[in-house]
Amino acid sequence: MKIIKYLLESLIIYFFFVIIKLIGLNLSRKLFSYFFYLIGPYIKSKKIVEQNIRKISPEIEILELKKLIRNMWFNYGMTFVEYIYLHKFRKSNDHVQIKGEHILNNIREQKKPVIFVSGHFANYELMSMEIIKQKINLATIYRPLNNIFLNPYMEFLRKKYVCGNQIKKGLGGVKDAIRYIEKNYSIALMIDQRLSEGELVTFFNEAALTTTLPAQLAQKFNLDIVPVYIYRTNSNNFEIEFFEPIKINTRSDKIETTLKLNQILEKMIKKNPSQWILTHNRWK
Repeated sequence: MKIIKYLLESLIIYFFFVIIKLIGLNLSRKLFSYFFYLIGPYIKSKKIVEQNIRKISPEIEILELKKLIRNMWFNYGMTFVEYIYLHKFRKSNDHVQIKGEHILNNIREQKKPVIFVSGHFANYELMSMEIIKQKINLATIYRPLNNIFLNPYMEFLRKKYVCGNQIKKGLGGVKDAIRYIEKNYSIALMIDQRLSEGELVTFFNEAALTTTLPAQLAQKFNLDIVPVYIYRTNSNNFEIEFFEPIKINTRSDKIETTLKLNQILEKMIKKNPSQWILTHNRWK
């Protein structure tokens, strides 16, 4: 039964969280990087990971592929640990370098919302956190975890340390997003996950069901779309890049805009594939 599976999973994860809290951030990063590297292949499909890598880089050599997979698990392990220390990231600015700060300055000065879009790179939670730190009103769209025992705690962490305005994915979430925009809040969302519905739009040369919500919101309210990318430069430091805004108007085509966003996302992934969620079956 799924309920028993979720209960056992959550008990194990909460136990790990206690260990992480006891031994500290830096040691936990090292320990869990290797731990995820060792156990990860037994939990997630190795086949899916390799298929995703070959979609991104068809000519990759076997040694490079193995190195990329190792680095992916290392990043997963470090990101897992960092959830328990989100409060430290919220209080400090030493760990993040921002590229494109002038874009954030313009958003503040214009006092007009934008749509921030990105994918699950490095520690993706830090992107919304940094936007909030830059004094920009923000609401984020998220998908709740399937695990009902773990999700409440993760939502608590996100609301307290990442962004207080959390919008659950779905029809009700779209209505909430519109209400936030009408209150002059920008919206942030990830566009790289598999959907059960949406538009078939090319992603790495293969059609994938893709959300058109960024294009639709931008078109409806005449808002710019700002792509964001985060990259882990080492175990403790990150670089967040804000791209030049994509201008949208009421005559813009939502499919063309969505294709353009997918193409931008492809370039982000290719920069460092090991920091993307390669375990996710995007084309299922």
